[in-house]
Amino acid sequence: MSDLILEMREITKTFPGVKALDNVNFQVQRGEIHALVGENGAGKSTLMKVLSGVYPHGSYTGTIMFEGQECRFRDISQSEKVGLVIIHQELALVPTLSIAENIFLGNEHASYGVLNWPESIFHTRALLEKVGLHESPNTLIGDIGVGKQQLVEIAKALAKKVKLLILDEPTASLNESDSQALLQLLLQFKAQGISSILISHKLNEISKVADAITVLRDGATIETLDCHADTITEDRIIHGMVGRDLSHRFPPRQPQIGETIFEVRNWNVYHPQHADRKVIDDISITVRRGEVVGIAGLMGSGRTELAMSIFGQSYGRQISGTVLKYGREIDVSSVTKAIANGIAYATEDRKAFGLVLIEDIKGNITLTNLPAIANGIVINEPQELVVTNGYREQLNIKCSSILQKTINLSGGNQQKVVLSKWLFAQPDLLILDEPTRGIDVGAKYEIYTIINALVAAGKSIIMISSELPEVLGMCDRVYVMNEGRIVGEMPIAEASQERIMKTIMQSQEVAAA
Repeated sequence: MSDLILEMREITKTFPGVKALDNVNFQVQRGEIHALVGENGAGKSTLMKVLSGVYPHGSYTGTIMFEGQECRFRDISQSEKVGLVIIHQELALVPTLSIAENIFLGNEHASYGVLNWPESIFHTRALLEKVGLHESPNTLIGDIGVGKQQLVEIAKALAKKVKLLILDEPTASLNESDSQALLQLLLQFKAQGISSILISHKLNEISKVADAITVLRDGATIETLDCHADTITEDRIIHGMVGRDLSHRFPPRQPQIGETIFEVRNWNVYHPQHADRKVIDDISITVRRGEVVGIAGLMGSGRTELAMSIFGQSYGRQISGTVLKYGREIDVSSVTKAIANGIAYATEDRKAFGLVLIEDIKGNITLTNLPAIANGIVINEPQELVVTNGYREQLNIKCSSILQKTINLSGGNQQKVVLSKWLFAQPDLLILDEPTRGIDVGAKYEIYTIINALVAAGKSIIMISSELPEVLGMCDRVYVMNEGRIVGEMPIAEASQERIMKTIMQSQEVAAA
C-alpha cells in the first residue's frame, strides 16, 4: 500500500508575465530518495520554495499534504518544525562561527535566555558522528572545505529532526570522493526511514541512488519514473528534460590548431594570507590558436588559483614567472592589463564574481569594454542596445528582454551572459573555470557549441573542469594538476578518466615518498 510522506497537488505559481509552475503534481514515498530533474528554469527550485514556505501559502494555488495533513506554511520556520528541511546550493553557513554555533543557530539550547554550551557541544559531537565528520565542534566553518561544510548543513538538518530532506545540487561544488560520500550518507538516511528529494544535473549520481525520478519541463510535470520497475537510462531522462534526444553529449568539432599564442613559464604563486605556503609551484603551460586545453585535477589542486593569478594576478602574492603572447613577454600584473593583452577569465562562481546580479543583462554584457560603446565618457545607449541584442541572439539567451535583471535568469542563461561579457572584451585567450557547473544537459550542449564556435574562429580556450567526461569530450590536450604542480600532459587521443586519475595518484605517492 502507498505510504506517502508528501503529496503536492496541482501547484501553480506565477510571477509577473511568467507562469513558473503549471498544475504540478509531485509525490514522495516515506523512506525513498526521489530525484527531481529538469532544465534550468524548469521550475525545480520554485517548486521546492513553495514546499518549504519560502513562497508562503497564498502566493500560489494548489494543495500540500505532508504526513496526511494539509500544510499552509507561511515561512520556512513552519516547514522546519514539521521536519521538512531544505539545503540550498549556496550553503547558509556563517564562516566566522564554529561548527556547533552554525548547527544550532536559531535553534539554540538555552534556559531562561542563557545558552547551554556543554549541551550544544555534546549534541554537535553526536550529529557529526552521524554524518561522518571528524572535526571539533569548535572548528570555524571558514577553516573547513566545501565538502565538510555540506556535511555540517546536513547535521544542522538532523538537529531539526528532519523527516524529509531536500538537497538542491548538493554535489555541484564537491570533488568525486566527497560526492560519493554524500550519496552514501543519503542511502544511510534512507535505511533509517528519512526521505530525501535530490535535485541534481549529474544524472550518473541520480541513477546510483534514486528510487524514483520526476521530470519537470517548462513548469509542468512530464513524468515520474520508478527506478525499480522501469528501465532508466540517461538518454531517457534527457529526452524528458529537453523534449528531444541529444544523440551526442558533446557537439562534433574538427580541430584547426595553429601556432602557440600564449605561454606561461615557471609560474609561482604564494598564498595571499600565509606567506610561506606555495600554492602554484613552477608551472609552465602553452596554448595554441584554435585549441581547447583542459586542466584536470581534484578540488584543491590549484587549478582556479593558477587561472586567477594569470588573470591580472587577482589571486596570490609573491607571484613570479613569465607570460608570453606570440613569444613576447606581456604584462598581466593587473586585471586591466590582462584584458588589454587579450586574456579573459570566466570565474567558477558566476553569482558572486561573474555577474552584477542586481544589474540588467545589458549592463553586465558591456561592463568589460565600456569604451567600445562610449562617445568619450558618455555611453552611447543605442549602440549598447545593438551590441547586447546581438549577443542575446548569438548565444540564445532566453530572457524577456536585455533589460531583465540577471538574478532572475536561469543558471544556463546567466552563464551565457558571463560568456557574452567576456566575448565583448575581444579576448584571444578565454579561461573558462567550471563553465557548466550547476546547469542542465541542454544548456551544457549550448555552451559547448559556443566554445566550438570560438576556437573555430581562432580563439584559444583553457577549460578547467571537475567533470572528467567534459574534459575528454571537449578538449584537444589535457594538463593534469595536483598540489599546485603540473603532474602530467597528454593529447586527448591518449587521455582517459583512468589515466588522469592514475597520474594524480602516482604524483601523490611520489610526493609522500
